[in-house]
Amino acid sequence: MNLPVVMLVALGIDLAVGWPDGLFRRIGHPVTWIGRQILFLEGKLNRGTWPALKRRLAGVLVLVLVAGTAALLALMLERSLPAGTPAMLIAGITGWPLIAARSLHQHVRAIAVPLDAGDLAGARIEVSKIVGRDPDLLDAAGVSRAAIESLAENTSDGIVAPLFWGALLGLPGLAAYKAINTLDSMIGHRTERFSAFGWASARFDDLVNLVPARLTALLFALASSRPVAAIATAWRDADHHRSPNAGWPEAAMAGALGVRLSGPRAYEGAVSDEPWVNACKRDPAAADILAGLALYRRVILLLAVALGTLAFAVQ
Repeated sequence: MNLPVVMLVALGIDLAVGWPDGLFRRIGHPVTWIGRQILFLEGKLNRGTWPALKRRLAGVLVLVLVAGTAALLALMLERSLPAGTPAMLIAGITGWPLIAARSLHQHVRAIAVPLDAGDLAGARIEVSKIVGRDPDLLDAAGVSRAAIESLAENTSDGIVAPLFWGALLGLPGLAAYKAINTLDSMIGHRTERFSAFGWASARFDDLVNLVPARLTALLFALASSRPVAAIATAWRDADHHRSPNAGWPEAAMAGALGVRLSGPRAYEGAVSDEPWVNACKRDPAAADILAGLALYRRVILLLAVALGTLAFAVQ
């Protein structure tokens, strides 16, 4: 099976239709199915009375069960497909829900439109749907930073990384990656409840995003009118981020747009004093969110061209 073709089909369907609301209301989404499995296992195995080592081992078990189940089901499906073009089309349709290119663009644009019209309250409502920081404490620059940072990080997590692992390992790689990323988003937090139990999921998510995050930074640079600034900013400031990976696409985006990102922000009433990325530049505005979306669209085009080239090369 030509795996880049499969990923190109999945990306193409997602760009065309996304995941329709009617379909979501009827059957949910694969990520919500994975989420229910995680919630069930977390309720059974994350006991506050257990010592940290036991909770850490329980978290390793959950990682193996959730990612293993996703990979095994995808492998069984892949092995059941007929040979040739029909198999690649069916595999692409199966992989389509695990790519989030269209929905990411829609969510970020929904922030930019009211903010550009001067509706800060409306922009705060929209940004609260994709970030965890306190929206009521965000001014226009804070909303813009949150939107651009989310766009940059999720380009890596939601599009580049799934396509990377799918093109490398097929549907099992794609499904396992999505399970690992969902685990990290749900239990990979540095809190009393999850610091031990979610340790394995957070570390494994760091590992599987190591290459895709840096590849995303490179793609932002290649698609930018300021490639040198994007690369230089990523090289200099990527380590300012608390994540070993998210700093790369965010810093590259900051350099490409000529704005500063990150910095202090509030979560649940507590201020997190994060360092600035591209600190000497200006604060972003709504126009910069729109410019970031234009850059994002060029990155998606580059990804499609890259997949097409790889598909031709492995024929």
